[in-house]
Amino acid sequence: MKTSTKFKTVTILFSLVVLLAACSSTHAKSLSQPVTHIATTTTQPPVYCPLTGMPLQPGQSINRPALAVKIDNYPAARPQSALNQADIVFEEPVEGFITRFVAVYNCNSPTFLGPIRSARYEDIGILDQLSSPVFVHAGGIAPIMSLIKSDTSAFNINILANPQIIIHPAGKVPPDSTYMSSLSAWSMDSNDTTPPSPIFIYSSSIPQSFNPSAVTGIHIDYSYTNDETWQWNATDGVWNLYYSGTELTDPSGNPITANNVVVQNVSVTFGPWIEDSLGGKEVVPNFLSGGPATILRNGQAITGLWSRSSLNQPTKFIGSNGQQIPLSPGRTYIEIVPNQVKQNLLTVPSTTSVSTSGSTSASNNSVP
Repeated sequence: MKTSTKFKTVTILFSLVVLLAACSSTHAKSLSQPVTHIATTTTQPPVYCPLTGMPLQPGQSINRPALAVKIDNYPAARPQSALNQADIVFEEPVEGFITRFVAVYNCNSPTFLGPIRSARYEDIGILDQLSSPVFVHAGGIAPIMSLIKSDTSAFNINILANPQIIIHPAGKVPPDSTYMSSLSAWSMDSNDTTPPSPIFIYSSSIPQSFNPSAVTGIHIDYSYTNDETWQWNATDGVWNLYYSGTELTDPSGNPITANNVVVQNVSVTFGPWIEDSLGGKEVVPNFLSGGPATILRNGQAITGLWSRSSLNQPTKFIGSNGQQIPLSPGRTYIEIVPNQVKQNLLTVPSTTSVSTSGSTSASNNSVP
């Protein structure tokens, strides 16, 4: 009996040792095995520039209002700076149907832009569709200054009254010697970090329901100083701008380009204010009348109509199918063309004339 008891005791002790050894081996093995961490990522939706439909790039920002800058377009003012950094550029007829630009910035921050010139009455109809923009100009006649202050929600900056933000580049003479940095203007309204609302819709290609037609460009004969042609550049996929047969470039020689050219035909009246010493009267477009429109994108033209319910609403461009015409993502030029100005689409070949109150016709001419 004693022998049996002793044997059982030894057996139990041996079993405990084996069990402990097994547990120790399993623990050591578990410690030696690598631990795999499962990474969890959250994909953020892309942020788009509201006035171009393009994805936001490093160094860009949308957290500020639109910056609208009045830029000269008289031949002596060329080449202008920073037009290729604008999101939208409005070309507006002033006295004598010479033209000026309202260049609009949001995502880009050009450090040198101009030359900056005076405001006009029609700027009100442009500013009011840009949410609450910062508007920079070089003054203007008293009635216009009063109307801009009372009839728009713009943060109004007369650069001549703010010499601390003026840049006078060497070699430039008045009236085309006033330039600035975009950041200096935004800094004067630094509390406003609200992006502008989009005013267009975009698509990567043209839906065929809009019945687009292939064109090589469009010619708009504003005046002898602003005899304008947009030419399709198929190699770069953009429209290039010419005046009297000479390509418009920036100071570095880069062509001024657009992804979209929107031609908005408008009825205009004149006066009652005199703008210059020659007796030139203020051009007053009717931005609520509606009328013909032509949209150029991707080497094609879409004809339609424009409408606008109120000045604080953006203009809508509607195709023959009754739908809003989408633009190509990128920079857009809006040509505000009085009905009495002749314009013609350039096509190769073309035998068709498009009759509108904006005198649009088709031609097989190429850009000079």
